[in-house]
Amino acid sequence: MLTLISPDGTVRDRLSMTLDETRQLYVDMVEARTYDHKCMAMQRQGRLATYAPFEGQEAAQIGAAAALRPDDWVAATYRDAALMWRAGYPWALLIAGRTGDERGGQAPEGVNVLPPSITVGGHMIHAVGLAWAEALNGSDRVALTSFGDGATSEGDFHEAMNFAAVYRTPTIFLCQNNGFAISYPREEQTRSESIAMKADAYGMPGVMVDGNDVAAVLTVVGEAVARARSGGGPTFIEAVTYRLGPHTTSDDPARYRDEDEAGEWRDRDPLERVRALLERAGRWTPQWQAELEARSSQVVEAAVAEAEALPQPTAEEMLSRMYAEPTSALQAQIDEIDP
Repeated sequence: MLTLISPDGTVRDRLSMTLDETRQLYVDMVEARTYDHKCMAMQRQGRLATYAPFEGQEAAQIGAAAALRPDDWVAATYRDAALMWRAGYPWALLIAGRTGDERGGQAPEGVNVLPPSITVGGHMIHAVGLAWAEALNGSDRVALTSFGDGATSEGDFHEAMNFAAVYRTPTIFLCQNNGFAISYPREEQTRSESIAMKADAYGMPGVMVDGNDVAAVLTVVGEAVARARSGGGPTFIEAVTYRLGPHTTSDDPARYRDEDEAGEWRDRDPLERVRALLERAGRWTPQWQAELEARSSQVVEAAVAEAEALPQPTAEEMLSRMYAEPTSALQAQIDEIDP
């Protein structure tokens, strides 16, 4: 398993990024964690529907997105807000979607990020289709799809992996192995010694990376992206990480996991190891940290205000948006609302 930055912030191998780039990745991870904490609080206040926290997985998501170009495609899950945001999807729309407002699922023009997938594994097929279409059109865009370890037990996983390998589509499969598929650890859902080794059966490279190391994730995903752009086909990446919170806000992880284990993973905090690295290099101070957290809080609060200020959609809007030209049945309903 590739690790470049140790939990104590020491560098094991040469990094493929500068200190300025490392600092920016840290800034992004702090903002992502601020968003995650805010959404957890909002759900408890009744302002959001069920929420799936990603605390502990920031490095896997930010590192992966940082390896992409703005015109590449991303198809992610309900737990991948940090990945989607870093790829261009606004916080405000992610929050709106969690309030139940379907307008949160419409990415801005030019943002090639699909709305978060609730169906486990289904979006992997979409990513393969997007990648194949780009290849057929002669572009060098790639598609990255992110999912949890539980999704590798779904039939859609097999279909997506097999099709991508056979047609050599420029697809990057990123499995965030966060320790638990809902309440089931890896050994209760597969007999494979690792998730990454599943790639062998499909004829594509499989790589295992420390998912709490943003530098290692950026390096591995970057190599997979370069391979895909050059016509080398798909890559499967297992980013070994850990979800520190519950599966969702309706879950009680104390029922199926040892909190001592979670404590051990807190010692491998993806933010803390980068902070330690920056401090060693003289690029981190407590004052800068406080300013960074205040700035991140302002950005997230502004996104919340924007999402909550969206005007309520009218009944006519909900009906008229289904088709470019309403069917006769829809038109009859519209006429009933506004004769």
